[in-house]
Amino acid sequence: MAKYKSLFKVRGSIDDVNFYKTEDGYGIRSKSSISKDRIKSDPAFQRTRENNSEFANSATSGKILRRASIDIVSKTKDSKLSSRLMQAMSQVKNEDLISIRGQRNVAVGILTAAGKLPLKGFNFNRKAILMEVLLADVTLNTVTGEMVITNFTPDQKLRIPEGATHVEFSGGFLNLDFTTEIKDLQLSNVVNLPINGTNTTVTLTPVAPAAGTGLSFYLLKVAFFQELNGIQYVLKNGVHNAVQILEVL
Repeated sequence: MAKYKSLFKVRGSIDDVNFYKTEDGYGIRSKSSISKDRIKSDPAFQRTRENNSEFANSATSGKILRRASIDIVSKTKDSKLSSRLMQAMSQVKNEDLISIRGQRNVAVGILTAAGKLPLKGFNFNRKAILMEVLLADVTLNTVTGEMVITNFTPDQKLRIPEGATHVEFSGGFLNLDFTTEIKDLQLSNVVNLPINGTNTTVTLTPVAPAAGTGLSFYLLKVAFFQELNGIQYVLKNGVHNAVQILEVL
């Protein structure tokens, strides 16, 4: 897509051209000359309608997952999370090998092994990838949702952002049904540690296994804080915080 670069930062529409701004700069796109009513009814646009229907399902499924995990993802997401998650859900939808064209959906695709892959390892903050932030192995108990990091030394096994004095770990065990939208998120205890050379074992145990008939998602969060006069403040509004889906079952 072409980017508009000029001394004049234009927003809005001029004739059939629309000017808009994103975090990557200014862009230009032309308005479509095809009416919505024609797209909805003209047989020539049958494939377009089918694609739009599946696109909407992927977008809705991404929204469902975001809302279901908001208690752990809060202050740990980037500005393009919605679009990135929608793209992942579109890949999940493509693994629906049962439904007809235009009706393929995430709820069916994610039941397959291949359909789970786009969400395994998904990072909610593209600016803080978990495997680049946490330089230690995590052991996951998929029955209880417990996560354990053994022999963890903060100043050796973290990529430490400037100004951080403390690191905080928390986990989430989510059960989510994309058909009914019924969800159950069980959060673990929170482990807060000073960033120093002390070796420890981090154990995160959800209050209870997540309940329901949907899929199980296991999420790990790493957040950084700066202590000042005995009070810990979120470092740079959470831009360095990471949350990743470790597993989907």
